[in-house]
This record gives sequence, C-alpha cells and structure tokens, in this order.
Amino acid sequence: MRASPALHVSLRRFSAWRAAVLALTLAGLVVTCAWLLGREAIPVATLAVGMVCSTLALVCLGFSLGWVPAADLCWDGQGWSLKSLLPIGADPVAGDILVAIDLGAWMLLRFRPATASPLRRPIWLPIQRWGIEPQWHALRCAVHAPRPRPAAEAPRLR
Repeated sequence: MRASPALHVSLRRFSAWRAAVLALTLAGLVVTCAWLLGREAIPVATLAVGMVCSTLALVCLGFSLGWVPAADLCWDGQGWSLKSLLPIGADPVAGDILVAIDLGAWMLLRFRPATASPLRRPIWLPIQRWGIEPQWHALRCAVHAPRPRPAAEAPRLR
C-alpha cells in the first residue's frame, strides 16, 4: 500500500471549535443557574454565591478550551511533526496523530509527541475544513492512512 505524500498544513482558524465551546459553556451556565434557582429553601446569599462561582468556573473553563494556538502540522511520508507558532523560533516536535472525531468537514486530532516529558504532553487539535480547503482531502487521507513500517520491521523478500 502506498503512503500518503508529504503534507504541510498551517492551522490558523478554529471558529467551529470556538462556537461549539461557547455553545456548551452557555448551556452549562443555563442549566446550572436553572438548577440553583429550582432548589427550595436556599438563602438568597447562598444562591448568589453559587451562581457567581459556577459562572466564573464555567467561563474560565470555556476560555481555556476555546484558546487554541496557531500551529503548523507536517507529514513527511514517515511521521508527523507539529510546530507551535506561539514561541517564535521553536523547533518542530515529532510525534503521532490519532483521529478522535471525524465529522467530514471537522476533525479532532490528538497529537502525541514521540518523546515523553512533562512539557510534551498530548495536544488536541480541532481542525476545520474552512481555511484549508485545498489541503483538506490530503490531510484526511494522511491521518487515516496506515503508517509505514520502520525499516527494521519491514518483511524480507526471499
């Protein structure tokens, strides 16, 4: 089976991901406030503190999930690499990609760095078709294609 050709994708747009996080955050706020208001015999001060604390927690969670730094994702035919554009001049990190969700026009990928360290934990990449239309098909083919075997594991022909 042939391997996918080399690919370089610049990930800059995350509007679908941010819209989904905003919708879930707002839904969480509505449900939490409705639950607190539906409770009987809660003092007004306790109710106010509960609403403020839950609102702050959900808004902070929404911001932390909605913020995704721009990055460059590369496939060289043998392996994946990811270069975050946040620290300027940072080296690309080699790793592997796993598809968590594929909805056709949107994917959630998990990038696992090849070398494990406290600073190199798995990174979730919400990728949408909008903004990378010319590369979208090649990217989907590359993430779903079987990985080539290393030379040491290649079967020998007799």
